[in-house]
Amino acid sequence: MILRPFVFLGLLLAAVRLGAWELPSGWEARAPTAAQISTVLEAAESEGWATVALALRGGALRAYERGQADAAGSWLGLARWAAVFAEPEQAFVPRWVAAINAAKVGHPNMARSYLPRDRPLGTNVSRPLMQWLFGDQVFTDKFFALLSPCDYLPTVLATLDKIFTADPKKFSTYAQLALAIAVVYDVPPPPGWPHAQVSTAALPRRLPAPEEAFAFFTQADAAGHTLHSLAKLDADTLKFVVDVAAPFAELAWAQQMITQPLSRLDRTYTIINYRADRMKSNQTNWPGATYDLPHILGDGGICVDQAYFATEAGKARGVPTIFFRGEGNDGRHAWFGFLDERQRWQLDAGRYEQDNLVTGVAHDPQTWGNLSDHELAFLAEGFHTTKSFAASRLHEDFAATYLELKNYPAATAAARKAVTYERRNVSAWETLLAAQTGTGADTRTREDILREAAAGLDRYPDLGTQFRRRVADSLRARPDQRGRRGGTPDRPP
Repeated sequence: MILRPFVFLGLLLAAVRLGAWELPSGWEARAPTAAQISTVLEAAESEGWATVALALRGGALRAYERGQADAAGSWLGLARWAAVFAEPEQAFVPRWVAAINAAKVGHPNMARSYLPRDRPLGTNVSRPLMQWLFGDQVFTDKFFALLSPCDYLPTVLATLDKIFTADPKKFSTYAQLALAIAVVYDVPPPPGWPHAQVSTAALPRRLPAPEEAFAFFTQADAAGHTLHSLAKLDADTLKFVVDVAAPFAELAWAQQMITQPLSRLDRTYTIINYRADRMKSNQTNWPGATYDLPHILGDGGICVDQAYFATEAGKARGVPTIFFRGEGNDGRHAWFGFLDERQRWQLDAGRYEQDNLVTGVAHDPQTWGNLSDHELAFLAEGFHTTKSFAASRLHEDFAATYLELKNYPAATAAARKAVTYERRNVSAWETLLAAQTGTGADTRTREDILREAAAGLDRYPDLGTQFRRRVADSLRARPDQRGRRGGTPDRPP
C-alpha cells in the first residue's frame, strides 16, 4: 500500500477557537496573489499555523466543490504547507520512526536516536522562504507529490532554508535541484551503498554538505559541464544526480576527462578495462587502499567497479544515473541506467556484458530502500510528468482530504475522478478503497474496485498480482464461500 504523508492531523482541530481567522470570502475563487499570501503569513504570526491551515483548507474545499479545480489546488497547497509548519516535532518524530521501521529502511549509519525538540516544524523555515513557497505552485505540487513518510522533515526544511537564504535568486532557478538535495541528504546513506565490494576506508560513503552540493552542481551547469540542463529537470529525476559517493575533486576530474556524448553514455561502462584475473582468483572486493575514479580508470575493475565509475562520472556531468545489482546464471552482476538525450531512461547499460540477468535491484536515494520493479517501470515510462497524472494527483489530494474529514461520499467521488484521469495512480486506488470502506460498501463492491485496479495495472505484473491476490483473499474470507470444497471462490479474481 502506498501512503500519502502529511494530511491534516486531528490535532489541528484543537486549535480552532471562536473568532479565529478565516479566509476572506471570495479569495478561493482564484489562485492566491502576493498580497493575499502576505495576509496569510501575517495571520499565521498572530493566530498560529494550525488555525490558518484549517481556514485555508476550508477555502480550498469550497473552490473544489464549485468546480474551480485549479484555484482549489493552489489553496490546498497553501493549506498543506500550513499544516506542516504547525506540526510539533514531538508529533512528527515518532510517526517518522514508525514509518522507517515499517519500510525497513533503518541502517547503522543513521543516528541511534532522534529526539524531537519542543517546537513546530515551521521554525525550520524563514519568513522569506515561506513567502516564496506560498507563491510557487509548481514547487508546492512537486514537494507534496515527492514527499515520503520516510523523509526527515526537520532536516528537509532546514536544508531548503539554508540553500534559499544563501542565494534566493539561484534557489528560484534551481529549486528542483534544491528539493532533490533536501530529500536525499536528510539522513546518511547505508553502509552497503552504492555497493558492498569496497571497504569503508577506501570509500567512506559520506554525502557532501547540502549547500556545497548545490553550489557544485549549479556551477557545473552554468559552466556548461552538464549534459542535461539541471534547471529543467524535476526533483524526482535530480535525486539520481545528487546522490554522489565520489568527492567533488573526482567529479570535477570526470567532467574534464570523460568525453562520451549523452547518446553513447553507455560506453562509459566499458572504458574501464575488465579484470578477468580478479574474477579467476575470486578477488571480488576492490584490492587497493584508494577507490577513486582515476584509479579505477587506470587499474581496471570488475562489473561493480565499471558500474560505479559509470554512475559517478555520469552524475558529475549532470546525468541522472542508477547503479543496479542483480543475480544471473553465472553469479552476481552490476550495471547502470541513465537518462538519455530524449529524456528517457535507459536501464540496461552494461547489463549483458558478463551475464543474462533476470532482475535488478537499485537504491532509491530518497529512502535508501530498494526500488521495486514497477517503480523502475514507472521511471522508464515517465507518465508521472503528464497532464493527466497531474489532474489525477489533484483529485486524489482532495479525496484524501475528504477521507480525513470522514466525508466518504465526497472522498469516493474525488478518488473516482483521480483513477479516471490516470489508472496507474496506485495511491488513488487505495484512497478509493478506503473511501468505499467508509461508506459501508459491501465486499463485492470492494472486490470490483480491486479488479478494476488490477486491470489498470496489468502492464506491471507485481502490482496487478497484488490487487488480484487481495480479490482472492476477500473471496475466500466471505461467509458464502466457507465450507466450499478447497475454498474455491465462485468467480475468478
